[in-house]
Amino acid sequence: MSTRAGIVVTGTEVLSGWIADQNGPWVSQRLLELGVDVAHLTVCGDRPDDLLAQLRFLADQNVDLIVTTGGLGPTADDLTVATVAEFASRPVARDAVMAQTIESVIRGWRKYADIDELPASTVASIEKQALVPQGAEAIPPTGTAPGVAVPGTDDLPAVLVLPGPPRELRAMWPSALDTGAVTAALRNRVPNALATIRAFGLSEPDLAVSLADAEKTVDGFGSLEITTCMRGGELEITTRFAAEHSATYDALSSFLLDRHRDRIYSTDGREIDDLLIERLAGRTIVTAESCTGGLVAARLTERAGSSAYMLGGVVSYSNDVKTDAIDVPADLIAEHGAVSEQVAAAMADGVAARLNADVAISTTGIAGPGGAVPGKPVGTVCIGIAVAGGETRTVTRSFPGNRQQVRELTVTTALHLAVDALA
Repeated sequence: MSTRAGIVVTGTEVLSGWIADQNGPWVSQRLLELGVDVAHLTVCGDRPDDLLAQLRFLADQNVDLIVTTGGLGPTADDLTVATVAEFASRPVARDAVMAQTIESVIRGWRKYADIDELPASTVASIEKQALVPQGAEAIPPTGTAPGVAVPGTDDLPAVLVLPGPPRELRAMWPSALDTGAVTAALRNRVPNALATIRAFGLSEPDLAVSLADAEKTVDGFGSLEITTCMRGGELEITTRFAAEHSATYDALSSFLLDRHRDRIYSTDGREIDDLLIERLAGRTIVTAESCTGGLVAARLTERAGSSAYMLGGVVSYSNDVKTDAIDVPADLIAEHGAVSEQVAAAMADGVAARLNADVAISTTGIAGPGGAVPGKPVGTVCIGIAVAGGETRTVTRSFPGNRQQVRELTVTTALHLAVDALA
């Protein structure tokens, strides 16, 4: 990649861990899709000296573009524009058009609808947000704070200043890309292809061995940028490459598929959710969940249009609810225990019958940290899959990790088992 960028996420609330950073990874992904190499992603608090240090650090790394997020607005700690102006040695000046735009946005608020003269504090906030570094381009606000695009020079990279609220930042992104400063900074970028292979049950050490072997046999292997990530029990293998190296990527994909065909479930980037929807083929699905507490149902309803196949679910956490709501025999629970394949099967069959569905997923287990019994340690989970016209399938798994990890692994495994049952 010939164009490099750096990202600075500003906000003491992010630095302190009070809220999770949604902007840095999102901006990074968008830049990578454009063929821009993201060299650094940093976080700093709402302190001008610290932000200035980050900007100077990234400039020293020879990036072509710096993207900042946060620190825009009317309050005293919104100092990003002033700090960027100092970094670029550009005095700030009032942008009359932007001041009018911000005022129009504010007058659209209900509390100002019938007021002829805005309060002095509101006017001051408008004036503050309308200050733009000399020679920079103001980007119309998607909330109340405009963005700013500062052109690069022979000595300094271009700087794109974006708002902190994720919704505002993402809405502003297309306009930001159209600014002259950003267009010039990215003019030498080389668009790259992005391909993802997904596997389930394949470990990173096993993949590392395969990639080492592929390096010896796949011509041009060094032209591929390969990133691996284990998430929720699945292994993502993401590769970026220039268009002229597509044959090399195809050779790598074939190599991995030959080596791990039983564990690779997607070579085109599709997720297990996509495959499950495809395999349902018009059939309906329901859930009965104990240890996952509704997480499987939440996963099944994440996508728009899920009402076409998802009917509902029952969180049968207690034994009484298992018996009363989905007809699991009490004597079955007494004989085998709530965490058993027999109960998992009865849960799946019961919820399918109660909700008149074609397919049902059930989960029952010990997510921890307590609850272990002899022969059933923390992490023991039983999953049931019922498909109309077929025999209900059950499995027992022992998952590592804390409560959250056990629950996440259970959800992923349940979806894969459902796809297998519908094959």
